[in-house]
Amino acid sequence: MRAVAKHQEEREFAFSDRDFRFLADLANKKTGIVLSDQKRDMVYSRISRRLRALGFTDFSQYCDLLKTSEGDNEIGNLVNAITTNLTHFFREKHHFEHLHKTLLVPLQASGAKRLRIWSAGCSSGMEPYTIAMTLRHAIASIDSWDARILATDIDTNMLDRGVRGEYTIEEYDNIPASMRDEVTCNKHDGTMQMSDGLKKLIAFKHLNLLEAWPMRGMFDAIFCRNVVIYFDKETQKKLFNRMADLMDVGGWLYIGHSENLAKVTDRFELVGRTIYRKVH
Repeated sequence: MRAVAKHQEEREFAFSDRDFRFLADLANKKTGIVLSDQKRDMVYSRISRRLRALGFTDFSQYCDLLKTSEGDNEIGNLVNAITTNLTHFFREKHHFEHLHKTLLVPLQASGAKRLRIWSAGCSSGMEPYTIAMTLRHAIASIDSWDARILATDIDTNMLDRGVRGEYTIEEYDNIPASMRDEVTCNKHDGTMQMSDGLKKLIAFKHLNLLEAWPMRGMFDAIFCRNVVIYFDKETQKKLFNRMADLMDVGGWLYIGHSENLAKVTDRFELVGRTIYRKVH
C-alpha cells in the first residue's frame, strides 16, 4: 500500500480508483472501447492534458464536468484522448498487394467501373491514402471511374489531419518508389503533402462504429484493422455482422495482425493472413 500511495503522491493530479472506473465506463458506453486496469497509466497520461487545459487540479473535477450537460462538449475531447492512432503508410503491406491483385486487376478486366472501399478506423488518414495510391497505381483510368474511398474515425483531430493530407517527411520511405509521384515533399519544413488526385478519391467522415451508419451502398472491400482489439466479443460480433450486411458475397475484409474472426462471425472465411472473404 505504501508503494501505491507514494506513486499517487508523485503524480501531478489526484486520480482515484473511482475516477478511473467512471472514465472507463463512460468510454465503453460512448465508444465500445474496453479500458482494463492495465490501461490506467495511459488514461492518466492522456487525460492529464485536458485537466491542464481546463485548469483543473484533480480528476474528480473532470469527472464532475462530464456528468453535467456542459460536459457534453467535452466528450469528444475525451474520446480523442483515449483512442490509439498508431499508423503508417503501407502498414501490413500484404493487404495492399492482395487488394491490387485479387480485387482491382480482375475488376478492371471485367469492364466494371464502380468501386467502393471503406477504411473503418482510418486514424490520421495514412490507410485510406495508401488505398488510394494502390488504386491509382493499379488502374491508370481510375479518374474516369465511379470510385470512392470512405474514411471514417471517431477521433475528429485525426480526421482533420486526413483532410489536410499533410504528414512528416519521415513517412516518405514507407511509400514504394513507384508511387512517390503522388506526394510532394517540402524539405524546408519537413512535411509531405498528398496529391489532389489522391484526395479526390477519399471522403473523410466522423463515425462512431457503435452508432447509426448512414451509408447504404455496398462495399467491395472493407479495411477494419487494429480497431476491434479494443472491443469485447459481443461488440465485435455486432460490428462484423453489420459490415457483412454492407458487402456482397465475395467482398473482401482486411483486419489487424493481432485480430481474428474465430468464434466472432461465420459470415467470412479466412483466405490469407488476416484477409477474409464474405461467404454469406
